[in-house]
Amino acid sequence: MLVYERMSRHPITVKPNAAVDATLKRMRDEKVRRFPVVDDDGNLVGIVSEKDLLYAAPSPATSLSIYELHYLYSRITVQQVMTRDVITVEEDAPLEEAARIMVDNKIGGLPVVRSGKLVGIITETDIFKTFMEMMGARDQGLRLTLLCPNQRGELAALTSAVAELGGNVISLGTFWGEDATNAIITMKVADVDKGPLMERVQPHVLEVIDVRQV
Repeated sequence: MLVYERMSRHPITVKPNAAVDATLKRMRDEKVRRFPVVDDDGNLVGIVSEKDLLYAAPSPATSLSIYELHYLYSRITVQQVMTRDVITVEEDAPLEEAARIMVDNKIGGLPVVRSGKLVGIITETDIFKTFMEMMGARDQGLRLTLLCPNQRGELAALTSAVAELGGNVISLGTFWGEDATNAIITMKVADVDKGPLMERVQPHVLEVIDVRQV
């Protein structure tokens, strides 16, 4: 799965000289939390978040009148509050690379570029939706969480057990275990009964952590 397959294409953008108050209103109307900032040639020059815009708002602890506050706030432009050193991701990067960049930099979204030009944006919501899809969150089935030896052939043994019983593997995920010698495997299967399946997988696991019908 690559970034371009899950990104939002044609993202809403804003110009550097846009007023902060109008930009904040537009952001709330569009129900998004960040806008890429582009110049007249479509080049990415920054990114502005809802938090940036809110921080630009004048403090109520002032002697200025409400009219003066509104006037001053309306004079602030996006280029004064935006982040200029934008962290981006290429459209053909693996999706997990985008997730890693977001986690490492504690940010919720990345502009997606092709040869320096903005072609989309990918956010934590897009990653969450993909995770749900990978884990079969909207599909019904028997969900197993198993602690397994971290060795060659274990995944094949588990999926073979499902196939031998006529079952269908809806989703399969591997996660870090307690240490390097083991791993946690979560799988969701359909068209198979719990009893026979558990009997088949038991010899291949160190511990059955959880089993539930969802």
